[in-house]
Amino acid sequence: MTIPDVTARGLGVPGLPTAVPGSTAVTPTAPAEPAPPAATPGAIPGAGALPQLQPPAFSPESARQDIPILHRSVNGHPLVWLDNGATTQKPRQVIEALGAYYGAANSNIHRGAHTMAREATEMYEAGRSAVAEFLGAGSPDDIVFVRGTTEAINLVAQSWGRANLGPGDDILVAVLEHHSDIVPWQLIAKETRARVVPIPLTPEGAIDQDAYADLLSSRTQLVAVSHASNVLGTVPPVKEMTALAHRYGAKVLVDGAQAVAHFPVDVQDLDADFYAFSGHKLFAPTGIGALYAKPEILQAMPPWQGGGNMIESVGFTRTTFAPVPHRLEAGTGHISGVVGLLAALNWFTSFDRDAVAAYETALMTYAQQALATVPGLDVLGSAPERIAVLTFSLAGHDPAGIADWLDRDGIAIRAGHHCAQPALAHYGLETAARASLALYNTSEEVDQLVASLRRLQEAPEAKQPQRP
Repeated sequence: MTIPDVTARGLGVPGLPTAVPGSTAVTPTAPAEPAPPAATPGAIPGAGALPQLQPPAFSPESARQDIPILHRSVNGHPLVWLDNGATTQKPRQVIEALGAYYGAANSNIHRGAHTMAREATEMYEAGRSAVAEFLGAGSPDDIVFVRGTTEAINLVAQSWGRANLGPGDDILVAVLEHHSDIVPWQLIAKETRARVVPIPLTPEGAIDQDAYADLLSSRTQLVAVSHASNVLGTVPPVKEMTALAHRYGAKVLVDGAQAVAHFPVDVQDLDADFYAFSGHKLFAPTGIGALYAKPEILQAMPPWQGGGNMIESVGFTRTTFAPVPHRLEAGTGHISGVVGLLAALNWFTSFDRDAVAAYETALMTYAQQALATVPGLDVLGSAPERIAVLTFSLAGHDPAGIADWLDRDGIAIRAGHHCAQPALAHYGLETAARASLALYNTSEEVDQLVASLRRLQEAPEAKQPQRP
């Protein structure tokens, strides 16, 4: 049984050719192509120098052709999906892999002796190996499957936290964190009588590194920080923050939910103690994610949930537990989710990751300059290192009204507090609008967003837009 995989593709050089109406054209340049090699002595007679193989360049069209939903219409307009921070769209390779699994290989895993049980188990564990390779982990056994980043953080809080936190201990949490990286620590802190200490932000939306250094002490047991902010796009210096925390004997948990789709991650280079991400923000199905932990930490973590799969033997007088990672994976896992995650990783890593990152950086720069032409629009955050997340306010308009207006033009953005209320409060806001970009977005889509926002500002009747 073979799950469909990506096929080889020829990828062109990206271009961002269009200008925003009423603005000066902004055309980021693609990375320069290497010069072909010169003829060398000993070349095949009559053939000249053999061509040097180069990694394929990246264009958004090469990704878009694989995403069926990007070719639908919404309210009579082609869909413009700018809500990638909430969830990414899925390539056909993932959709086909799910169908193939359920159509020909559906079985429970680990505990069956028949052929399909073995096939399903092999796919599940192949997914674990792929995640380990994707994160740069030392072993597949360092990876625990969870429902997503939220469950991963709760697992760490309830297993490691309950075993290691006590009265007077500090948990440092950056103000820019998602609620999923705040509330679990508040819950375990209340239970263990530890305390959650916020790490403040600079006016630019970066983590205040001087304040962070001052807050670290012998009381610090854990530092929780996002690898990229879901509201401000800020990419903190996680490697440096981790090294500083380790000087005090503290552990570091990195929320990678927003990072993994935008730039390569190496957990061993970061020296992170824990790293979590969600599959659905990485072109995979919902309900599947992964937690990485250093092996010595993982080995010492007690079970969080009990049930099948996480045991070796059960009796009413004594129960023994399975080795990690299975000890932390009670019950039947999201098998099809792992199959979909494996297909998503195969698809995503088939692209030149550096070229994708360069393209997204260029597209973000274009979007920043384009949005600056909209009267009354203010983008939150200006940290020098950031991903393509653009959260903004628009004078005279409620964020929900902005999203409703854009939806009429087939443009999907997010509006609300984005599960990051402390980060918005830093700017004196309760809600905001957010456009978040991915590798399949284009400059033409940015132009459509900007044109629609300019029409909103120019239409007096649109001050409080209502859906017709």
